[in-house]
Amino acid sequence: MQKNLVIVESPSKSKTIEKYLGEDYKVVSSKGHIRDLATSGSFGLGVDIENGFTPTYVPLSLKKKTITELKKEVKNSKMIYLATDPDREGEAISWHLKDALGIKENQYQRVLFHEITKEKVLEAMQHPTKIDENLVRSQETRRILDRIIGFRLSKLLQSKIGAKSAGRVQSVALKLIVDREREIASFIPEEYWSITGIFEEFEANLFAHHHKDIKIHTQEEVNAILKELDLTFSVDTVEEKQKKKKSRPPFITSTLQQEASTRLSFSAKKTMSLAQTLYEGVELGEETVGLITYMRTDSIRLSDQFTKEARSYIQKEYGKEYVGYIKTSKKTENVQDAHEAIRPTSLLRTPLSVKPYLSEDAYKLYKFIYTRALASLMADAKVNQTTIVLDNHDYQFKATGQTLVFDGYLKLYKDYETSEETILPNVEKGKIYQALEIQNEQHFTKPPARYTEAKLIKEMEELGIGRPSTYAKTIDTLKERSYVVMEEKKFKPTEVGIESTDKLQEFFADLINVDYTREMEEDLDKIAEGELVWNEVLKDFYELFEPRVKTAFQDMEKKAPEQTGELCPECGNPLVIRKGRYGSFTACSNYPECKYVKKEEKKQIVVMDCPECDGKVLERKTKRGKIFYGCSNFPKCKFASWDKPLEKTCPKCGKYLVEKNGVIQCSSCDYVEGK
Repeated sequence: MQKNLVIVESPSKSKTIEKYLGEDYKVVSSKGHIRDLATSGSFGLGVDIENGFTPTYVPLSLKKKTITELKKEVKNSKMIYLATDPDREGEAISWHLKDALGIKENQYQRVLFHEITKEKVLEAMQHPTKIDENLVRSQETRRILDRIIGFRLSKLLQSKIGAKSAGRVQSVALKLIVDREREIASFIPEEYWSITGIFEEFEANLFAHHHKDIKIHTQEEVNAILKELDLTFSVDTVEEKQKKKKSRPPFITSTLQQEASTRLSFSAKKTMSLAQTLYEGVELGEETVGLITYMRTDSIRLSDQFTKEARSYIQKEYGKEYVGYIKTSKKTENVQDAHEAIRPTSLLRTPLSVKPYLSEDAYKLYKFIYTRALASLMADAKVNQTTIVLDNHDYQFKATGQTLVFDGYLKLYKDYETSEETILPNVEKGKIYQALEIQNEQHFTKPPARYTEAKLIKEMEELGIGRPSTYAKTIDTLKERSYVVMEEKKFKPTEVGIESTDKLQEFFADLINVDYTREMEEDLDKIAEGELVWNEVLKDFYELFEPRVKTAFQDMEKKAPEQTGELCPECGNPLVIRKGRYGSFTACSNYPECKYVKKEEKKQIVVMDCPECDGKVLERKTKRGKIFYGCSNFPKCKFASWDKPLEKTCPKCGKYLVEKNGVIQCSSCDYVEGK
């Protein structure tokens, strides 16, 4: 008997869904994308530019077997349900599956699973649709754009300065980092001073003279003011205001990445990987279920059902006064609102109840998502803010205090957000107070800070460049290409990162910038909505872009290779350092006439004693030049690590520590140094 076939992206998701659907359905996985653009044709783009930018697709080398197996399944099935992820990329994967597997129009349905729970999966199967061609065209246009820009500019930079790659969003993100570094380098600190009255129960800072704001720049100005002051202060005004501290909206993709970086010290890549696992399904004893809704979203909207259940839960657990309001946002051009915010699929699955089934990091992230979603529907906190202004010979000093009147959402969210209290004494207007002393202190203005992962993601989101689902990959690429290094968890551009940015700005300043990249994202949105024709957008772009590339290939100065100070033993010309596919090497400067390449002795860098045997941990490289750390006794000892191991042990569990993206943490448990 033929069954219905459901095709999803993830193998783990397929197991979960098959349990829900029963014997009439077979659920299989495509394991992500099955095809990509070919590397044939003009410039190896896999795109026929002369014929309306027609793409040529080829199976991914590792997916040929998968495609063959899926074709057999399709042939032996009644109805095919394409249930790839519910976003543009998922829509494109469904289209590729339909096309590559030869699925007929009347033979398939498109199904969207926003939650991997039995109820929602069965509900989605009752409301199938067809592939949205506009979404597919939008994603296809993005892929073609990225291929054209990536291939053409990467080839340019490789041939001219030896840089590894360039990209539509990647290069703009790198420019933000480089621009910030230059702001820091050119920053000139300015001196300023503060004067503070120290009282028994509080402190007050000088802020005005004759009720006009005052700034003090030099020691001489300080001395002149101090001559006019004494220790006697009179209360000029006392003002009390009650202010609301608003609860935070539920997580969207970008805010989840930002907050997980700040609060949990997770990289964007790690956050999205953990979130994917929580979405796809976790085994909870006899039940397998997705714990959160789809994690790629830019909308703070919550479903009516969840909102109703959450408000009822809040009233029951905390009281009626803790029930808040529903968060809404003004829909902007960059908000697609295809999915609701990231939230737990059920409030009954509390973080504590699922903790035994999750890794420590997955638990932390789930607890954060659960708490944030529930707290977003709780009442605002309320604080009493008191401001006291004191007068001393027409110089005004200010003291501020804050007390929590009603904790509201902080009742639940206090682990992630503190509300500091500063209690001021009761004072009366006109009353005289004697200060214990008057202090003064010198300060200097500080340059803008380098970007952390969280700050860079926030900046990219606010500027409208890239998509939240691509931020983690963009950041990862900048690190892998050695365009940036992490110093104290902040991005610092390398020499090659700065040089790449400068060369691109020299020839492509009007294309590789925030405004153009944002406008292109808006055009991609319009293609998705059917308002623009995809290949006309590509045509307009290419007619502007390609002439610049040709000019750059002709006019961009080629960087001379670095000389080693040695002469070639075969022809006497200087030896230089060249960059190849697998790293740097020393060769003759007279290439191709002389093909001498110096044979380098492999230097073994010993990192530490092996924690698993009596060998040494050595710094090694893969065939592609990526550094990893392995034991000298390989293959007898299989110890290996992508993160640099340290000769320090974890104070919590005793295992060795590693350095990962500038952070020292345990290789085994959740210990993070300095946290």
